[in-house]
Amino acid sequence: MGLSNPIYVFRMSIRDRMIALRQQHKLTQHEMADMVGLHVNQIRRYETGHAQPSLDALKKIAVALRITLDELVFDEGERGPAQDLRLQFEAISQFDDEDRLVAQAVLEGLILKYQAKQALSRQDAAKKKTG
Repeated sequence: MGLSNPIYVFRMSIRDRMIALRQQHKLTQHEMADMVGLHVNQIRRYETGHAQPSLDALKKIAVALRITLDELVFDEGERGPAQDLRLQFEAISQFDDEDRLVAQAVLEGLILKYQAKQALSRQDAAKKKTG
């Protein structure tokens, strides 16, 4: 689903992400508690770090905030692919074995090309510093 006006929630704890996302949705703790079906004191405990939400509570919070559980729990770098790539990966997973191997080979080639390009950029930057 995602957010139409994303905020940056990199390297935040779950409690910090909960606060930031709740505030982005312009929800009070009471409103979020009502949406999630929890007592407001429980939301406060989560947001102050005095309690950790259960998996069931996390799922309810994610649904209330209209985000994926991954977006609530994981840092940006720890998450799976972006939604557009996820859809493409799902489509590729339905290919027959031969076509899936071709798609994997193409992706591996693109990844190697990108990594080589990055390595050359680092080498060039190092040469400019020393030379």
